[in-house]
Amino acid sequence: MVALVKRLITRLDAVPYALLALPLRFAVATVFWNSGQTKLADWNATLQLFADDYRVPLIPPDWAAPMAATIELTTPVLLVLGFATRGAALVLLGMTTVIELFVYPQAWPTHVQWVAMLLVLLSRGAGALSLDAVLARRFQRWS
Repeated sequence: MVALVKRLITRLDAVPYALLALPLRFAVATVFWNSGQTKLADWNATLQLFADDYRVPLIPPDWAAPMAATIELTTPVLLVLGFATRGAALVLLGMTTVIELFVYPQAWPTHVQWVAMLLVLLSRGAGALSLDAVLARRFQRWS
């Protein structure tokens, strides 16, 4: 039994990071993309939400709504492509922090999941199956 567990752990340790990063990238991208699409579906309702419910401090609602929508519609594309992954993860970590602190503090269990996935992407990048990796290989050849 011990040998079986050791073999299993060895095989799990051998799973390439690139295969682990793909579902992280797609999961986070889906969450934020869907939120951005919802904002676009009814822009007047979105503006009303930012004015009445979200009330992000220091940023007027008519600025906060387009900023949020822009982030939610651009960073998921970057994550799916694996392009500027660390930067996209950092931006989404900032947005998640704002959402947690000022908008939906009661949703912390969900936000902790987002943060965990984003921290992995921030610290390890997109992995070998990404435009980041392709560009890194290309630039290494030129160095």
